[in-house]
Amino acid sequence: MPTLLVANRGEIARRVIRTARRMGMRTVAVFSDADAGLPHVREADEAVRLGPAPARDSYLSVERIVAAARASAADLVHPGYGFLAEDPALARAVSDADVTFVGPPADVLALCGSKAEAKLIARRAGIPVLPGYAEEDQRDIAFGDAAHRIGYPVMVKPTAGGGGIGIQIVEKPAELSPALAKARRVALAAFGDERLMLEKLVRSPRHVEVQVLADTHDRVRTLGERDCSAQRRHQKIVEEAPAPHVTRWQRDKLAEAATAMAHASRYAGAGTVEFVMDERGDIYFLEVNARLQVEHTVTEEVTGFDLVEQQLRIALGERLMLPKMEPRGHAIEARVYAEDPTSGFLPSTGRLLHVRWPDGVRVDAGYEEGSEVTGHYDPLLAKIVARGDDRDRALDALADALERTQVLGVRTNVPFLLRYLSHSEVRAGRVTTQFVERELASLVPHGDVPDEAHALAAAAVIDDRPRGARDPWTALGAWRGGTGPAGTVVLREGDRERPVTVEGEGPYVVLGSHVVGDATEPHAWSLAGSPAAVAREDHAVWVGWHGATYELRTDPREHGIAEVSPAEIDAPMPGVVLAVHARSGQQIRRGDLVAVIEAMKMELRVEAPSDGVVTAVLARPGDQVKRGQRLADFNPEAR
Repeated sequence: MPTLLVANRGEIARRVIRTARRMGMRTVAVFSDADAGLPHVREADEAVRLGPAPARDSYLSVERIVAAARASAADLVHPGYGFLAEDPALARAVSDADVTFVGPPADVLALCGSKAEAKLIARRAGIPVLPGYAEEDQRDIAFGDAAHRIGYPVMVKPTAGGGGIGIQIVEKPAELSPALAKARRVALAAFGDERLMLEKLVRSPRHVEVQVLADTHDRVRTLGERDCSAQRRHQKIVEEAPAPHVTRWQRDKLAEAATAMAHASRYAGAGTVEFVMDERGDIYFLEVNARLQVEHTVTEEVTGFDLVEQQLRIALGERLMLPKMEPRGHAIEARVYAEDPTSGFLPSTGRLLHVRWPDGVRVDAGYEEGSEVTGHYDPLLAKIVARGDDRDRALDALADALERTQVLGVRTNVPFLLRYLSHSEVRAGRVTTQFVERELASLVPHGDVPDEAHALAAAAVIDDRPRGARDPWTALGAWRGGTGPAGTVVLREGDRERPVTVEGEGPYVVLGSHVVGDATEPHAWSLAGSPAAVAREDHAVWVGWHGATYELRTDPREHGIAEVSPAEIDAPMPGVVLAVHARSGQQIRRGDLVAVIEAMKMELRVEAPSDGVVTAVLARPGDQVKRGQRLADFNPEAR
């Protein structure tokens, strides 16, 4: 029985383990201290601790992963996606340890991992490539000359890595130098390689990619295309297969180009060849993702093929034996993230108090109720995948599934996804990579917490007895003197407080609606017959209602105390300090850059709240900071 070590975490680790066990393999999970309680650790046959929570000390450590493979007597190592999945160093070290790496050889990873090298191979293979610059001269003046030749606007991109990390759009010459500096900083922090390239920017393109399988016997198969145009900050949100409004001619050209690229790069394993499609429908090679993609699920749903199984069979030296077939129906995937769209998609961390994933659709989840979401890794909680006989039915099924998704304890992007799926342009299949940014105001929910959320929260606070209690005193519920059973609860959202009266002994009448708790399900409630969820932790009351999540509090507002002292500049989210731009004694103006923090693949600028003087700098690059931690002392009065 071969042993497979999965050098990753969360939902992709569970996904690989599931297929490997079905194939009769023994499985080994790895974990950091932050992930010791996650499901993938429990579901493997064996689990090996890598190290502390920071990725550089655990999932990004080649030495620790190879040591785990040796300690568990692993025969194969599957890297998943992200982390070291496309790092030649891991593939080389695994092979040197006489263990089989599930993926392309190290030299192919090195070639495909460099966007500049990959574009050169594509040109030689006769594949259309956008004008760009990817030379060894990395001076700003060289990029300036190249941008002038290419013509603005251009994109600045790290040559290493992927996932859209570090990409900067430059509209005019004055913006180039700051964009280069930012891209270098992000690329060095994310990939350990600050080399950059330029590429001509295509206005409102579509992002279309082709799934490729290639064995070690020079056989290549393409399994159709996916549309991944729904993106924010160059990160994919919703993906679908097949791509809408792609003609047979375009589909054939995409498959031919992807096949040519796989042969030219001597590819082996599962991979994706990515393209941009302009407004005229012309396609241009973008890059090769030399690994399993997050969105591989939609291809599996329309083809019926298990891509992880094919990866493992190729790694074991088998020939591709997949039958020829056309995609059946349509599949759409939504990525559920722990983030707050109303706050600029800031990551949200905390303990998952209540989790109910929808049935009737495919859910690849890395977390469960009780799991802790930290700021150390990507905020992806789960992927929800719906399939239908046609695109409209798939869209409807996905929207219905998201309406039934309940995650309490952190903010999620589910309300944003529901608005996205209902948009007329999405329904018509006319989404480009600029769509989300252009329509952001209409896609991000705004407004007050609805009455329904207040009613559910107040009923849950009053009904604080264990469900199904037999003790008659406990069964009376939260009795208030002078009012009999029930009473009034003061709920707070930020600085706004609202007293809510609860009538009855359960079921309750609150704000004119009947609210009922489920005696068999701790967090299950219904309001006017519609299902809901409520979970409490300390003074926080989390409510899930029609796909949206609301957080209310029962502790009083602190009167007379400002939320943030004007004499300090604080971290807006937990993360790692990438750079500190301010210095002690420096006079700064409102909006000047003080520091840059990175968390969960997101880079956030910390700016001066007003004119003044920095009196002390308290953070250094590399520091791990908590939300609200002081980064600098600041005197707004000095001039």
